[in-house]
Amino acid sequence: MPYPPSHATVSTDWLAAHLNTPDVRIVDASWFFPTSGRDGRAEFEGQHIPGSVYFDINDIALQGTTLPHMVPDAATFAAKVSKLGLGDGLRIIVYDRSGGAMAAARVWWMFRLFGHEDASVLDGGMTKWLREGRPTSDLAITPRERLFTPYPAPALLRRKSDILANLAELAEQVVDARSALRFAGQGSEPWPHRKVGRIPGSLNLPWEDLLDPDSRALLPADTLRARFQSAGVDLDRPISVTCGSGVSSCLLALALFQLGRPDIAVYDGSWAEWGRDDDTPVAP
Repeated sequence: MPYPPSHATVSTDWLAAHLNTPDVRIVDASWFFPTSGRDGRAEFEGQHIPGSVYFDINDIALQGTTLPHMVPDAATFAAKVSKLGLGDGLRIIVYDRSGGAMAAARVWWMFRLFGHEDASVLDGGMTKWLREGRPTSDLAITPRERLFTPYPAPALLRRKSDILANLAELAEQVVDARSALRFAGQGSEPWPHRKVGRIPGSLNLPWEDLLDPDSRALLPADTLRARFQSAGVDLDRPISVTCGSGVSSCLLALALFQLGRPDIAVYDGSWAEWGRDDDTPVAP
């Protein structure tokens, strides 16, 4: 099938033309903060892009931890996505209801983490799709289980121990996707925490600054590059990204992929872990 210039994102035009392509699968990853009053699964059931299945980041996650939606082990991920009909040989297109920032980019990154590079985010997500009058459905589908063979890529994942070890020399730039207020320790944190502020030496680029406010699509590459440079990010040096719980930081990873950096790692625990634990230093 014809691919767009960067396979990390596809346009609404592209998806509309490939809705019935046999090897394309569409995934709704809509997720909202618990305090939002919105339910991603309920909104999916009421209206979704035809043929979509729902990917719940709280279900396809490590269980038995107090941290939110942590990455599961490879076997668990493979078993869960297989039941959704997502597997080897398929082009997976992920969207959500905020343009890809809240969870679509997270799911895109998770597929890459487990070796499935043939995944893309719908640029602009459901917001742009609806604005353009594209078709929707409320019909549930029963996916046919598909083999998913994981090939983990641990270089795309950072744990707390990695971020702590990096504090000594700051060999890797850490870029925080939270709002400027939260980064400065002045905004409220949505997850249980003991402290506010930022990881020492980290830089700040709020995820909202990477999206067009109207279409919710990623900004053009030149503008993205300028936003990262204005935040003090050296695009030629190693980079890892963080946020509140490892979700919106994946939008930074997606944007950097668009700029030719497919090697960006995500700190999975992010501030939900760093702001909770006793052994993590904080810069105000």
